[in-house]
Amino acid sequence: MSAAPAPATEATVAEKAPEPEKAAVTPVAEAPAEPVTAESAEAKAEPEKDAEPKATFADLELSEPLLRAVTEMGYTHPTPIQEQAIPAILMAKDVLGVAQTGTGKTASFTLPMLEILSGSRARARMPRSLILEPTRELALQVAENFVNYGKHLKLTHALLIGGESMADQKEVLNRGVDVLIATPGRLLDLFERGGLLLTQTRILVIDEADRMLDMGFIPDIEKIVSLLPANRQTLFFSATMAPAIRQLADAFLRSPKEITVSRASSVATTITAGLVIVDEGNKRDTLRKLLRDPTMQNAIVFCNRKRDVDVLMQSLQKHGFSVGALHGDLPQSVRFSTLEKFKNGELKILVCSDVAARGIDIGGLSHVFNFDLPFHAEDYVHRIGRTGRAGKEGHAYSLATPYDKNLAEAIETLTGNKIPRLTIDGIEQLDWSDEKRPPQGRRREKPGSKSQHGTRGEKTAPAPQQPKAAAPKPAPAAPAPQPAQESRRSTGRLPRRDDAPPMPAGDVVGFGHTIPAFMQLPRRMTNLADLPAPTTDVSVSEEEAAKHST
Repeated sequence: MSAAPAPATEATVAEKAPEPEKAAVTPVAEAPAEPVTAESAEAKAEPEKDAEPKATFADLELSEPLLRAVTEMGYTHPTPIQEQAIPAILMAKDVLGVAQTGTGKTASFTLPMLEILSGSRARARMPRSLILEPTRELALQVAENFVNYGKHLKLTHALLIGGESMADQKEVLNRGVDVLIATPGRLLDLFERGGLLLTQTRILVIDEADRMLDMGFIPDIEKIVSLLPANRQTLFFSATMAPAIRQLADAFLRSPKEITVSRASSVATTITAGLVIVDEGNKRDTLRKLLRDPTMQNAIVFCNRKRDVDVLMQSLQKHGFSVGALHGDLPQSVRFSTLEKFKNGELKILVCSDVAARGIDIGGLSHVFNFDLPFHAEDYVHRIGRTGRAGKEGHAYSLATPYDKNLAEAIETLTGNKIPRLTIDGIEQLDWSDEKRPPQGRRREKPGSKSQHGTRGEKTAPAPQQPKAAAPKPAPAAPAPQPAQESRRSTGRLPRRDDAPPMPAGDVVGFGHTIPAFMQLPRRMTNLADLPAPTTDVSVSEEEAAKHST
């Protein structure tokens, strides 16, 4: 959509601003020699200058209040997914959309839902539509879309997410809502408490289905779907279409209209990408040099592991950077506060994991850094697609070790472009051929190989030493027969209680001068001869006799 600057939403694509002065990254001595040239519908929603737009929002049969809201936000032309999805949803068809973040996906279902719901009103505790999101941040973003586009309609919406008062959320639902935006866990929690009915829900949106799968929400979604009317309209969106996602779509949708707006390998031409190969121990120093680029306005740094997010954030804070962390193990209140500070410019750098960053839509993000190359090549495209949007210049730099060769090659195969190599002053550059060289502070050895220090668990033979003379033992009163001892050794079995050597004669000295009283009690033994003889009328079984004998 062509637009003037607007609030940060997934549908937001700002009008092309004057390009900033081109300044090379200070620590980079050699500019990338080869630009990334793949097409991108994710980061480039504007049509080409020499191509006329195919449609306007007025062509999509939206009502006057919605068109007025869209116009006030500065939009005139829909993105590809909006152009295809909006008419299909207005015709009450199920939709299966494969679209990445930044394509205007959220507005593609928000606008037609508002159009459909504007004709009637909701009843208490019975939302008329339901949108499921995997994270609190995504739910907040969708709610922002409803506020912006529905400001001229008398429709209500409610957020059902963690970190908020359950009583307040129930109070809003009791008044009746047209749109309920929820995370699966909180929705089921409220339903089981009797605070929600889904029998009047006519539209279901399952957003970010691939992340739902990664986060283990699929059983919850299946349970929620079973509570909805069978004649509902279902809108299903995912950034990828893995076999497991296709199976879910087939189970939830009925003859859907399938829409794919971009390939998984799409990379914007406005993004300057680069790769630097360093030792593991030099990655933090390399990142700090890149972050000191004077052209950097704000940046997201991606790590593969949550624990690395915290460690890297603390390291950057120690070196004076304005930085925050975002990952799934942080409390909801902390995540929300950190994200708001980053959006407001209080924090310049955000270190996060892939799952936590999904759905974050920051307008004008200048840089993206991959502190770790992602395990899946598709995630590389998702990460760097957050910069270089709306025709603006973006930068995406990745750090790798020689052991990441396979990950880098998978990315280059997917995108069809070789990632240009960077040269940074003061940093020792490596190549993939240096894989045999272990990273600093880490030793990697092939299975079966022996290092000069020996293998872990393997002991070198000690120098022979003269055995120490054993202390003389008191001679037993009656030595044990030697043949019996040799017989036990020859059998190789473990010694039993019966094999214990005889007690030495004399006083017991094991407890010192005092022997515990319970050990001095006489042992009671029952002689079978002392038991009464069985009578002639009663027969004693062997089992009873055994009990008496004990």
